[in-house]
Amino acid sequence: MKDILKINNINETINIGKLIGKNLNKSITIALDGDIGCGKTQLTKGIALGLNIKDNITSPTFNLINEYYDGTLPLYHFDVYRLNSIDELFLIGFDDYIKSDGVRIIEWASNVKEALPLDTNFINIFKLPSNNNERIIEFNFNNEYEDILTKILNDFKKEI
Repeated sequence: MKDILKINNINETINIGKLIGKNLNKSITIALDGDIGCGKTQLTKGIALGLNIKDNITSPTFNLINEYYDGTLPLYHFDVYRLNSIDELFLIGFDDYIKSDGVRIIEWASNVKEALPLDTNFINIFKLPSNNNERIIEFNFNNEYEDILTKILNDFKKEI
């Protein structure tokens, strides 16, 4: 299922993330892409809040992955921007994370597209040139998560 949502500010980015996290009740892989500063980590912060994770969520730019276990599901937050090769991803045990239960979020996922599982769900965030705060979020979720995405988008539209 593919859908598009316009976001007006960083709080809305976090809120859509909260709705995603709140509605997840099973493992999922989410591939995030977008320019630097578009809100990938802010969306991940929202997902973590929706999963009831209390830790401060930061981008794992230099250590490739941050793990959070205190929520309703574990969160594995990858940032693969600085990878020199796909081999580095597998050296940190990417296969084990993909096979484990939890929410797997991969920032800069297009850099490792060939390593992503077939059931990966994609979110692309685009900055609008006319307004520095506005974003377009493009969702491309597989059929297994279609109902969840529909509920998330409907709930978000009720909030604004």
